[in-house]
Amino acid sequence: MISLEEKEQELKAFQAILLEVQQEIGKVIVGQEEVIQQLFWAMLSEGHALLEGMPGVGKTMLIRTISDVMDFRFSRIQFTPDLMPSDITGTKMIEINVNRKQSFVFHEGPIFSNIVLADEINRATPKTQSSLLEAMAEKTVTIMGETRKVASPFFVLATQNPIDMEGTYPLPEAQMDRFLLKINMSYPKKEELYEIINRTTGTTTYEVRKLMNTENIQLIQQAVKEILVSQELLDYTVNLIMATHPADENASELVKKYVRYGVGPRGIQSLIKVAKARAFCSGRFHISKGDIKQTIFPVLRHRLFLNFEGEASGIKEDIILEDVIQHVDKVLNGR
Repeated sequence: MISLEEKEQELKAFQAILLEVQQEIGKVIVGQEEVIQQLFWAMLSEGHALLEGMPGVGKTMLIRTISDVMDFRFSRIQFTPDLMPSDITGTKMIEINVNRKQSFVFHEGPIFSNIVLADEINRATPKTQSSLLEAMAEKTVTIMGETRKVASPFFVLATQNPIDMEGTYPLPEAQMDRFLLKINMSYPKKEELYEIINRTTGTTTYEVRKLMNTENIQLIQQAVKEILVSQELLDYTVNLIMATHPADENASELVKKYVRYGVGPRGIQSLIKVAKARAFCSGRFHISKGDIKQTIFPVLRHRLFLNFEGEASGIKEDIILEDVIQHVDKVLNGR
């Protein structure tokens, strides 16, 4: 049995790898430290992530750089309205062998990679978007009645533009729920713009080293699962989830006014998983209330379904979640 001291040494070794990986990514990507951390939370939790941001903020470049630092098989799919499901999953084609006999041979699509970049995912039709759903949920792909496993580890990192709605197809709720995190990517700060200009308009090119492989990430994923969760924090998390339901007695006024449906069971599972990943990255063997409060926004912002009044008012899900946290803290402290 591994001793506590050995566990601590293993944890420090894994953290050193992750820190070196983030520093290597920083050679190419300026700023966006919080976004990079959240992407790592998703990958350490064996989940998928959706990046939403304005054009030109570096969503695609960030994902490509992460794949460059990791010695993983990488595929990029540019989603367009004419993209077909078979363009993602692959298909069987008739081939003639040396004996002139015909047979069906399966040709793998880009889904059979460790990291799949689904660029501008909301530009494809719902039928094509759904071709990702089985792979994201079950890590399998069924083609002509035959089920095949995707690579392991497997991550779908998707991007979408929040403003240009012309020619787009909003993701179905079922597929949105399959993304562990929805990460908002903001504009760079003023000082970061200077650094971006210096790095991208000169003659210097930046190459990154491959610092992580599939074996490393799987070992770290297993270590993350072993992070402890106290009953007190589990109770707190359950109260937060229940408070997102407008019919619950502890729901806040904003939830009652603007929310149609609250967060489902997959939401609390995801919240605990990502809180464990954050605790691991912070060098702790247990999650804290701070882990829950920091991870609740990327984990739950796409799992709240607003009513008509909420949609019309333009209220942001993060504001509602902040109100939920404050309300639950008041209720629990008042007992």
